[in-house]
Amino acid sequence: MKKKSILLIGLGKFGKHVAVKLNELGHQVMAIDKNEEYINEVLPYVTNAQIGDSTNENFLKTLGVRSFDLCIVTIGNDFQASLETTYLLKELGAKKIVSRAEQDRQEKFLLGNGADEIIYPEKQLASWMAIRYSADHILDYIELDDAYSIFEVPVPKSWEGRSIGEIDVRKKYNINIVAIKEEDKINVKISPTLVLDRQKTLLVLGEYKDLQKCFKI
Repeated sequence: MKKKSILLIGLGKFGKHVAVKLNELGHQVMAIDKNEEYINEVLPYVTNAQIGDSTNENFLKTLGVRSFDLCIVTIGNDFQASLETTYLLKELGAKKIVSRAEQDRQEKFLLGNGADEIIYPEKQLASWMAIRYSADHILDYIELDDAYSIFEVPVPKSWEGRSIGEIDVRKKYNINIVAIKEEDKINVKISPTLVLDRQKTLLVLGEYKDLQKCFKI
């Protein structure tokens, strides 16, 4: 993975989690917030940090916005500040801007004011929880877009003792087995001769309607 230089603006609970994960991935992170306490909490996880108002154009200019590979705006409790920050980043030549939305209508405004992509953590988590916990046999779930998803599911009982080629899930169910998981180890080299058993779980990719039908979700 290519290491990136990232400007992270907004260090509430969500922003701090983002900073910690970016640090684990080895990226260089410059963190910005008006709250000194938030800055101090995130210092162990970032390359640099500054206290400042991201709606102040002169302050943003001092950061050299153009030099960052990615700018992430995670301000969550002040939409006006998020909107102004996103707009100023675009005006100052940011290469890519990802902004946080908390409501559906905010997404449109953020995109219209310079955001390249929107993250909607509350909505995305709510969708994940609803699908993950409303069915006993879904172990994990990743939504790729409005139509396609990846599910982690146990091997159906009717598939136990049969090979992937014999089941022919792509032809019969219009889905793909992208990986096999066993004892927390993931195998992406899937052979048609691989025999399935109850110790394995499947990572399957397909349209949500096809996955629903196949696994009775």
